[in-house]
This record gives sequence, C-alpha cells and structure tokens, in this order.
Amino acid sequence: MKNSFLPLILLLISTLFQCRSVEENSTEPNIIYILADDLGYGELGIYGQKIIRTPHIDALARDGMRFTQHYSGSPVCAPSRYMLLTGLHSGHAYIRGNDEWAERGDVWNYAAAVADASLEGQRPIPDTTFTLANMLQESGYITALVGKWGLGAPGTGGTPNKQGFDYFYGYNCQRQAHNLYPKHLWENEQKIALNNELISPGMALDSLADPNDSKSYSAFEQSEYAPSLMHERALNFIKKNKENQFFLYYASPLPHLPLQIPKKYQTKYHEVIGAELPYTGGKSYFPNQYPRATYAAMINLLDQQVGELVDQLKALGLYDNTLIIFTSDNGPTYDVGGVDPHYFNSAGPFNTGRGWGKGFTHEGGIRVPMIATWPNRIAANTMTPHLSAFWDVFPTLAEVVGYKDTEQRDGISFLPTLHGTKQSEHDYLYWEFPAYGGQQAVRKKQWKAIRKDLHKGNVTTALYDLSKDPREETDISDQYPEQVAEMEAIMREAHHDPTIGKFDLNILGDK
Repeated sequence: MKNSFLPLILLLISTLFQCRSVEENSTEPNIIYILADDLGYGELGIYGQKIIRTPHIDALARDGMRFTQHYSGSPVCAPSRYMLLTGLHSGHAYIRGNDEWAERGDVWNYAAAVADASLEGQRPIPDTTFTLANMLQESGYITALVGKWGLGAPGTGGTPNKQGFDYFYGYNCQRQAHNLYPKHLWENEQKIALNNELISPGMALDSLADPNDSKSYSAFEQSEYAPSLMHERALNFIKKNKENQFFLYYASPLPHLPLQIPKKYQTKYHEVIGAELPYTGGKSYFPNQYPRATYAAMINLLDQQVGELVDQLKALGLYDNTLIIFTSDNGPTYDVGGVDPHYFNSAGPFNTGRGWGKGFTHEGGIRVPMIATWPNRIAANTMTPHLSAFWDVFPTLAEVVGYKDTEQRDGISFLPTLHGTKQSEHDYLYWEFPAYGGQQAVRKKQWKAIRKDLHKGNVTTALYDLSKDPREETDISDQYPEQVAEMEAIMREAHHDPTIGKFDLNILGDK
C-alpha cells in the first residue's frame, strides 16, 4: 500500500524538475537584432511618421520599450556595424569609416567586381577580433547574419563565417548592395548566382526614353529581389533552429538606395502620394519614375517583413522567449538618388538633408530609433530616455546570456533599463568620423559638442543644449566656455590614434 504512492511521487518530482529546467532555460532567450539601413529617426509611425505606414514595427514598440535617446555607432554603414559587433566607440575602433580597400584595384567598377570577387568587399577586420557573434557562440547560441556585411572581403579573415556567424546569406560588399537586383549574393563562403541581368549602378535613363512612361524603367526591376531572398533565409533560419537557442542578426538593406522595389509594393504609395517628378538616374543610383512612392514602399516592405518574422515566432511558440531589438545603422540619407528626406520629415525633430543626416555627427545623422521587445521581461508600451549607443549592445547581450566578459569595452549594459531597474549611466558618448571633412562629437547630459572640417585645420567647437535646441541651430559655445573646455578634454581623452592611416585626423596629432 505504501509503495503505491512511489510512482506518483517520482512523477511529481520529475514534473517539477522539468518545469524548473524549462524556466531556467527560458531566462536565456533567442535574440533577433534587426538593423535597418539608413532609416531615419522620424520614418516610423511610432516615432511620428505621417505618410509611411509601419503598423508591425509600431506594434512591436507597443509590445515593448521605445528608446528616445539611442545613437548609432557612426553616421555611415561599416563603422557603425563595427561598433555594434565589438562594443567599442570610434575613438578606439579599428574601423572608423567606410574603407573600400582601393589598393586592390578598380573596386568601384561594379561589373569588374561582379566578375572578380577579389575586388568585392571592404577592408577586413582582423581575424583576432572578438565579436558579439563570437561571444554568443561561446554561450551556446547558433548564430546567423542575413543581410549586408561590409566588414571583410571574400577570401579574407573578415568574412562573417570567420567572425562568429555559423550561417551567412546576403551581400558581403556594400558597393554590390547598390543594386537590389544583383547578379549574385553570398551564402557562407559560396557565391550564389541570381537570375538577374548585369546593370551597373549609375546607369541613367536613356536620353530618348520617355521619363513618364513606366516601360522606360523596365530594366531596373528584374527577377530576383535581394531583400525578399534574404527574408526567406531569415525565416528559414528561425524555423530550422526552433529547438535551439539562436541569434539572428538581420541586417536588412532597406531602405538604403537605390530606389528599387517590385511594382506591386509601390502602387499603393503612388496612389497616396500622387504625381511626382521622375528621377532619371546617374550619380551612382538607378532611375525611378516615382521616387517618393518607391522610398515609402521600401520602408513599408521592411515593416511587413518584421511582421512576418513576428508571426513566425508566434506560430512556432518562440515569441515569448525572444528578445527582439530593432534599430537603424545611421540617420537618413540626404537629397541624392531620388530620396527626399524633407518631404517625409525623415529625421523627425532633428534637422535633415545634406550636412545634417547621414554622414554627419549631428542628431539627424546618428540619433536612431530603437525598440526592444521581450514579453514578460520588458514592460509593454514603455518608453525610456536612457542615453545609449551601439557599443552598449555587446555588454547588454553578454549580461542577457550570462557571459562574463573580461575585455575592456566602451559600452554599458542597458539590461537594467529593459527590466525597469536602476541603470548605470554613461559619463559621455563620443564619436569621431574621418570622412565628410573630419568630425568629432560628444554627448554629455543635455549638451552636444561638435567639431567639423578637421581636415581643413578647424578645431573650433560648437556647443548645443539639446533640451532646448534639438535641431542644433544655435551655437552657444561663447556662453559656456567651461562646458566647451570640458567637452574638448573629452575629445582628447577619447581619441586614440587609428591603426589604419586612412582614418587619421592629423590635426589631432595622428601620424
């Protein structure tokens, strides 16, 4: 009689152990980091966009937390991605600007690079680099990059598979990404041919063609659209690894130029926006009959893809234990290639256009949207003004997965902010950018200091109070000399001589 309870007791113990095991495992979530390309702070509905619809990303924000003071690593692609993957700011970084590694030959010849992979890709990061993906691999995660890389050419130690990613599909090279109907993409270390004709970026509309006839643009919409192919691989990776802990770095090429999208997506925005002046091409990008409608449709497609990703997570029962972060690599591009950031108010409350957005350390160039969602861990429909930047992502995810990082990094984990607990704060955030004239910038509390045209010998520091002047229109440096002196001291402290000579700022003493 007494022994009849033994199987029941053993069953209860087994059940309790299994429940405890599931609960313990659930503390280490799947992680998806979605990086839009050149998406402005003001181009999402939840951040104030009035024309472009982004219902799925907005829903993600309502499910989680919206950051209002998050910054990219840099005002352009490659260095921003480097800061993300290493936890370093640009004063300590190996990659501080886009470096096309031009000593190899005619790297800007698109057709030549299609034929010869040795001309593809950017200067490789060292094979000794310990990336965010390496850290997550060591923590037991299956890792994938789907999208755009830009940190190491094919055949070098800087390719995704040699930098911590178990799987890679997409563009290795940023220049090749200037065509969304490319001749090839990469899957791991293999070049995958696509059913598209070779057309080189910069091809203008034929001088005899009618710019108001849709047939004149037929060459620029082909068979295989790279963002759609990448999206299929992202969904497949999630499905394939539904039983594993996984990290997906989804580096979408949208909405970066060129303006290309299948017509079925463009039509509804053409109906909304109405008649437009066609963009006839040249200057590195393709012609487009309805440039505003196409740009809106590209962001709308990105939003749709985010929605499909979330739907798949829910269908597989993974959503509740997945941390999703959505952001952009830098601010919106300026008036080039048919893009009109003024029409869309792309930078939201900040100045936009040439000199203010992409390529510049003003708020429009580096303040980016960021949304974090993790059901039951991050309170729904919340917003934070916590001051953070790309180099905070490495320590944040290390804390999420329980990795004890012994390396010196510039980031501070924002996991306490996600959990609603006491958060350590940065003393300052620092950027330097050797291109577009040479720039430095510091953010400290409400203050923003900027130096521009360093290559012309200018070391004058402009100062702005962002609490009163988010558009950075009134330089108040003459009113606050002590604050300027403090910011300049930070610029000296944070800047270390770059390893790569191309990134030298000689006025700062670089040799």
